Amino acid sequence: MASLALLFFLIISSTFLFSHAANLQLQSSTTQDESFTSILVSQNGLDFVKDLLVNKAISSIIPLQLPATIEKSARIPFLGNVNMVISNVTIYKIDVLSSYVKLGNSGIAIVASGTTCNLTMNWRYSYSTWLVPFEISDEGRASVEVEGMEVGLTFGLENHEGTLKLSLVDSGCYVKEITIKLDGGASWLYQGMINAFEEQIASAVESAITNKLNDGILKLDSFLQSLPKEIPVDDNAFLNVSVVENPILSNSSIEVDINGLFTDMKNVPAVSKNYWQTRQPSFFCTDQSKMLGISLDEAVFNSASALYYDAEFMEWIVDKVPDQALLNTAGWRFIIPQLYKKYPNDDMDLNISLSSPPVIRISERKIGATVYADVIIDVVEADQVIPVACISLVIRGSGSVKIVGNNLGGSVKLDDLQMSLKWSKIGSLRMYLIQPVMWTLVQTVGIPYANSYLGKGFPLPIIRGFTLQNPEIVFSSSKVSVCSDVAYSESDDLDQVLVHIR
Repeated sequence: MASLALLFFLIISSTFLFSHAANLQLQSSTTQDESFTSILVSQNGLDFVKDLLVNKAISSIIPLQLPATIEKSARIPFLGNVNMVISNVTIYKIDVLSSYVKLGNSGIAIVASGTTCNLTMNWRYSYSTWLVPFEISDEGRASVEVEGMEVGLTFGLENHEGTLKLSLVDSGCYVKEITIKLDGGASWLYQGMINAFEEQIASAVESAITNKLNDGILKLDSFLQSLPKEIPVDDNAFLNVSVVENPILSNSSIEVDINGLFTDMKNVPAVSKNYWQTRQPSFFCTDQSKMLGISLDEAVFNSASALYYDAEFMEWIVDKVPDQALLNTAGWRFIIPQLYKKYPNDDMDLNISLSSPPVIRISERKIGATVYADVIIDVVEADQVIPVACISLVIRGSGSVKIVGNNLGGSVKLDDLQMSLKWSKIGSLRMYLIQPVMWTLVQTVGIPYANSYLGKGFPLPIIRGFTLQNPEIVFSSSKVSVCSDVAYSESDDLDQVLVHIR
């Protein structure tokens, strides 16, 4: 079913990284076994998946040739021994009138009732009698209709080393009624005799379909266990989608908890010192009819922030801005006169680095972010970069999120900016004059740069071939939930599994 978490804000995230390897290893082992993303499939979602699996299973089963050739012999007065054979029994059509999926203590049950199937077969009679000195035989084709058939299976679902494992609990097929119609030869003469094969045909149909169901569960189990435990985000990060607990089955839904944190190429989860989670209800969907819910704890975003910070991806040299005059000392002559006096008409750049991972907080109303950054003002003189001052920034913003395909993307806007002078080689600075310039730089350079990445989004844990439809996004305390219907388009993954049921 479905399966699966992510980051949406590169510049919005967690607290402080551990600096010592021992602490990192201790927390890594803890976070690997915890769930920070939950996936819930509702009753409507289960019905959708059930219908999909039923239709796919039927298309992969038919035509189904029953392996056995069925023979019978009987002694008939005046005729002697009559040998009757039916062969090449093939199911070519299956129609399911109704089906349902039910969750219980024993597992997940799928039952199809009122099912009909149509078969063709070859028939042949032969007998010898003292009345004539040679064998008498006849043959032809027959059509068979099976009605009122019930097909069902029950399987368990559990966590096995980070993936979902299916285990067959029970399966079966029951044929209620069979109708046989013969064609060819003197079929009218043998119709009554061929009806004696009803029980054997019904048993063969029941056995063949049950075996295919069992094979299908094995293939589906193999498919689920082959699903990746990591989703690549880019060249530096993966999303850990390992299952961490056994699925939770209620009367009308299945919840699967996955780790959901970002990890680097070495499979080490990015962690921060205040990294903790309180167990709360996972989903707060306003529309309970949605098929799928994916709930992400703010720790997911914090792990992304910590990872990219640790990988030193949050450092930039800004040497081009919309108002290029701001990168020449002449543009600062009234703001920092001593800068212009010491370095007249020299080019400048801004060396921006984050002093700690950004901090994200999710509330019922919004996503809030706080970014701590240092901006070093450099003068570029004769290919020499001269640092002249460093200003510390505290940037506060708020974000919005949106669905982009099967990705969760978003944007951020600037709410507040505070500044302080960290050090200076050109004397004291009048910060109240510099603040409007920094606001402009953050607003026209920093925010658009961040939004260019955030708008693309990051992958949600969804099996290929399924697409979110009419999603809604719900904020709650420390969580973002995506509640959505899903659509299915032909997928190599699922088709590859089901075609093997043939």
